[in-house]
Amino acid sequence: MKNDQNNRREFLKKSLLSSIALSSMGTAWASPQITRAAPMKLGLVTYLWGKDWTLPELISNCENAGYEGLELRTQHAHGVETNLSEKERKEVRKRFKDSPVTCVGYGSNYEYHSPDPSELAANIRDTKEYIKLCHDIGASGIKVKPNRLPEEVPREKTIAQIARSFSEVGEYAKDYGQLVRVEVHGKVTQQLPIMKAIFDQVTSSNVKICWNSNNTDLMEPGLVGNFNMVKKWIGDTTHIRAFDENDYPFQALLQLLHQAEYNGWILIESHSDPADKLASMIAQKKTFDKYLKNL
Repeated sequence: MKNDQNNRREFLKKSLLSSIALSSMGTAWASPQITRAAPMKLGLVTYLWGKDWTLPELISNCENAGYEGLELRTQHAHGVETNLSEKERKEVRKRFKDSPVTCVGYGSNYEYHSPDPSELAANIRDTKEYIKLCHDIGASGIKVKPNRLPEEVPREKTIAQIARSFSEVGEYAKDYGQLVRVEVHGKVTQQLPIMKAIFDQVTSSNVKICWNSNNTDLMEPGLVGNFNMVKKWIGDTTHIRAFDENDYPFQALLQLLHQAEYNGWILIESHSDPADKLASMIAQKKTFDKYLKNL
């Protein structure tokens, strides 16, 4: 039974990769796809694997594992929050500058679906404070997210409200040289047709999608169709689980990103909790390098 499952899984992966190849045949004759090394870079989100490490530990572990970037998720042991003084912010900036590890950005929990005007205003106000922090520590953007569509409010109204909020913080972030990266998130809002409906109304070009490698990416019309649905808004960050945590078609995703000339970050946001997290990081780096060679 196990061999049958493995064979079926391998067949599905090959079929998906074949469909991706066919989808790009229209341009393949004019310009071969694989003419240079993929410019994608591997980094870490301080989720379960980094939440208990101090900033020096995070940077050191990334260096030792060969990771080039860090996205600092909020409320973790690194302590990089808006309560830092100007001097402390400069120290964080210098710590990254003195290392080969890039501060990719900040992973906030701000969301904009609330029907309560005061709660919505607070989320927008606090987002702007963290945009300033991102600027001060040498990051290049902040991660925000949609999280749900309240059932008591017409869906179209909430979608429009989320889009307006993204546009507002996006324009604000532009003045600080920061991107607003919208993680594909939420039980309903992570569905790519919903993300498209939101981004169809976003007016700021400074707001981009952070692909999040959710199982809903594989819903109809499938990975290729969903990717193409929002491809024009994909920015410079992509979140993935550890490669061996589930059956998500990571090789196919990296192929799609490569064909889209994506030159951003692949950021591991693992959901597991191994005893030796540095060893796990190193193992993921080897898998990532193998996937890049297969492009």
